[in-house]
Amino acid sequence: MLKRLHHAAIICSDYALSKHFYVDLLGLQVIAENYRDARLSYKLDPALPDGGQIELFSFPDAPVRPSYPEARGLRHLAFAVDDVARARQVLEAKGIVMEEIRVDEYTQRRFVFFADPDGLPLELYEA
Repeated sequence: MLKRLHHAAIICSDYALSKHFYVDLLGLQVIAENYRDARLSYKLDPALPDGGQIELFSFPDAPVRPSYPEARGLRHLAFAVDDVARARQVLEAKGIVMEEIRVDEYTQRRFVFFADPDGLPLELYEA
């Protein structure tokens, strides 16, 4: 019945900074960008290469979501890459702070964590 993940929705604190991060630094292509006057909010739809997408929202005065210690709810977003070490180098060269590469104890695949401008945990997973 379920085919794939269609999108993940993210609420950011600084629209311009987050747009730069997801589009310019991570290289996602913009499908649509709209300003919604009634909500004083932007909605950006960057596409993932597999057909999925992210919905990036800006809302005035959105509350901060606790991350550490980890709270219930979505833990992180993981993006598949062919080579974690190479992808890590590319993002570090763009100024993104990356954690050390780890190996999944069950699959033996490499992965690495980093964060978006609001501290949302993101992962690169070698697929």
